[in-house]
Amino acid sequence: MKNAHDVVKGMIRTEKGSAMQALNKYLFWVDMNSNKIEIKKAVEDIYKVKADSVNTVSMRGKLKRVRYAIGKTSDWKKAIVTLKVGNKIDVT
Repeated sequence: MKNAHDVVKGMIRTEKGSAMQALNKYLFWVDMNSNKIEIKKAVEDIYKVKADSVNTVSMRGKLKRVRYAIGKTSDWKKAIVTLKVGNKIDVT
């Protein structure tokens, strides 16, 4: 079994993520091989909240120019976790 901190690598703090917090939704950067059940348990363990649902998106890496060659950023996975009513994560 995976450790909770191996599944959830961090919270994504962007303008879009801040707007979603009003809807009780939070964005997380998660391991590519983790599933929704593992993500839900990991968020509940780390932040001591109750999650209602989890949606995941596999983000493809972008092509970047590195000096004279073309490089690529890594693929990564994003999870949108909706918390149950009355639960909140303190982001400060």
